[in-house]
Formats: sequence, C-alpha cells, structure tokens
Amino acid sequence: MKICMIGAGYVGLVSGACFADFGFEVICIDRDIDRIEKLNKEQVPIYEPGLDELIGKNTRAGRLSFTTELAKAAQGADLIFLAVGTPMRRNDGYADLSYIYEAARDLAPFLEDFTVITTKSTVPVGTSREIERQIRTIRPDADIAVCSNPEFLREGSAIEDFMKPDRVLIGHDDERAREKLEKLYATVADRGAPVMFVSRESAELAKYAANSFLATRIAFINEIADLCERVGADVQDVAKAIGSDSRIGPKFLQAGPGYGGSCFPKDVSALARTAREVRVPLTIVEQVWKSNNDRKIAMACKVEEAAGGSVRGKKIAVFGVTFKAETDDMRDAPSLVILPLLQDKGAVIAAHDPEGEENARKLLPGIEWHASPLAAAKDADIVLVLTEWNQYRQLDLDELRAVMKGDLLVDLRNIYEPRQVKGAGLKLCGIGRVCETQHN
Repeated sequence: MKICMIGAGYVGLVSGACFADFGFEVICIDRDIDRIEKLNKEQVPIYEPGLDELIGKNTRAGRLSFTTELAKAAQGADLIFLAVGTPMRRNDGYADLSYIYEAARDLAPFLEDFTVITTKSTVPVGTSREIERQIRTIRPDADIAVCSNPEFLREGSAIEDFMKPDRVLIGHDDERAREKLEKLYATVADRGAPVMFVSRESAELAKYAANSFLATRIAFINEIADLCERVGADVQDVAKAIGSDSRIGPKFLQAGPGYGGSCFPKDVSALARTAREVRVPLTIVEQVWKSNNDRKIAMACKVEEAAGGSVRGKKIAVFGVTFKAETDDMRDAPSLVILPLLQDKGAVIAAHDPEGEENARKLLPGIEWHASPLAAAKDADIVLVLTEWNQYRQLDLDELRAVMKGDLLVDLRNIYEPRQVKGAGLKLCGIGRVCETQHN
C-alpha cells in the first residue's frame, strides 16, 4: 500500500517514519519548502529521540520520501493521512480547523479510485464528517471513506509509543476502509496492541477526553502539592501512596509548574468549548484549564517569595525551558509565563536547555544563554529548575554551589533529594514540601 502523509510536522514525521519502518511506501508532503529540502538531506527539523535515525534508515531504503507537490504525493495513494496543525484559536479557545479543511479541499482534485482519508490531527467531534462533505462538494464522483485515527504519542517517547501502543483507535463507518486500516496496523496488532474500531464521533471525542483526563490528574496533584506545603506533608509521598492504588495508578501524578506542550492546553480548551456549544458544560475540565493557567503565574510568585520577597537585581539561573524533557517543544511551556514575570520583577535570567535554546530564543527575549548549566549558574543568586532533563539530575551539587553567589535552589520538578541539596550547602524550595528558603 502507498501512504500519503499531508503534514511533515511532529505527528506527520513520526507517523510517516514508523509506517515506512513497517514496510509501506510513504510520501510526506508539506508546503514548507525549506523543511522538505532539509528532510530530503536527512536533516530532521524537530528533536525527538531516535527520529533522525529512523527517517535516515527508511529514506535510504526507498520507503520514505518528501515533497511539496500534492499531486505527486496523492497519486495512487491507498491511504491519505491529514496530519496538519489544529492550533488553539486565541480569541475563543476552539480548535482552528482552517488548515485541515484547506488540506482536504486541496486534495480533492487528485483523488483516484477508492481512497481512505484519515485524520491524524486532533479534531473536534464532527470534523471527519465535515471533511467528507467538503470533498464531496468538490468531487461528488470521488470514491472515498473518511476515518479518524487520533494519535496518542508522548513527546520524548513517540517512536516507542507508535511501535508499541496501548491501543490503536480508528473511527470509521466503511468496511473497505476497515480492511485497509487493519492491514496497515497488522504489525502492532501482532505485537499485542488492541486495534479498536469505533464510530468516527467516538474516536474524535476519545482523544480529547483522554488528554483532558490526564491534564486533570496533573492539575489535581499540583493543587494537592500546594496543600502539602501548608500542612507539612510531602507531595511525593502522597502521590506514591495514592498511585499505588491499582484503581488510580502512578502516571501523571508528578507535581510541577503546570502542563504545557502541543496537546493538553489546546485539547482541554477545545473540549470545554465543544461541550458548551452543545449545552453540556464540563465544569471539571473548565476548572482544570483555569487551574493550570493560574499555576504558572503562582510559580513566579513562589520564586519571588523563596527569594525573600523580591528578585529585583538578582541573577536567576534557569535549568530547562521546554515544556518537558526530551523535546525541543516550547508550545505553552511554563517558562513562557514564569520567566517574563520574573524579568518584569527585575530579575536577570541566565538559562540553559539541552535542546530548546533555538526555539526559545525567539520567544524569550532578554535572556542570557549558556552552553552548560554550570556556566548559567556562575554568580547566580538562585537556580531555578523548570524542566526535568536527566543531565540536571546528574549535576554535582557541590560544584553547583561553588559557582553560585547565592545558595537558593528552587526545584519546580522535585528532581533533587532534600538531604543531597542540604549536604551541598544549598537551601531548597521544592514543590509540595516545606521549603527551607533564604528568608526563614
């Protein structure tokens, strides 16, 4: 089977490379000429562990190629995936579907024989049916089936998630499409992953519901962390205790500065908006959205309080700016709220991130960038941990203390043990535990 992947962004590249590794012919199309030229030279424009090797392997094997020509990509394709962006509209919080509808309309003239068109992008309920309506308006003769196949990939472990998924979810109402998609996912089915066939509406809603539920867990444990600080408990002990319950489980119970990334913020917002439109308000989901936004602001205040009530004139060394480790993604990262607020309060920011500096420079002006965490921490009054990169866990804290001017470590990811920090002569302010700060 030939697969056409419209969109060579994060979802399109990971999905296309993995499908090619399954043995299928895959051609990815994108309007970004520079991006396609780089990909044809095996230069991967995003950071995802293992993706450059996977793309290189399948490109050299002739199974994976890249183009800007839609006619070339769509010609003879059995399966066409729509993997274009559906960002959050800033005016109302709803998903911006203009790109995916435009891609569907552009595709219509090139359809041949029976073609399965499948949304990989995260889209609100009813989008697949609207895509079908728009294509049939342009090509009433087209023999198509429009399906929904949402991705459940975690940035930083996307290839493993694709190759060994918890489940594959497919929304359809055409048996011919089901046969093609069963063949496509036979490899993961053979590895024991359930391939679930449901209605299109169920598949579209399930993606939003899954991400909103995970976001709810994060918001919940973050609020529990605040309570722990007030009553003298340790949120990590609490999280371990409740996560040991088989009905709950331990995942997404790590307290921190708030969630970010390409999925949770926009999906929570879009789900809440969809529910309001059909007059079924999801008050829990709406509160999760508010709680997470408030938390990022509160984290800047936490740093200020830990510093004795003011950060004016103080140098803060920031370890990590991406929304999570193992990615260069800055979308809705907590750093985009926290660091400008600290700058507004008079702090001088010096930062290090193993992969995020290039993207962050455009979004965080006025920051000094350094090639190593110790270089960023030189003469710093405060070290602020925002992203849980492993190399920060492995730092020698005695060396860190030696290069700092001050002695305050604000760890918003709880990657350091209090005893270890204290032994290095540093004062620790973490998340969800009593802080030993400079003004105490």
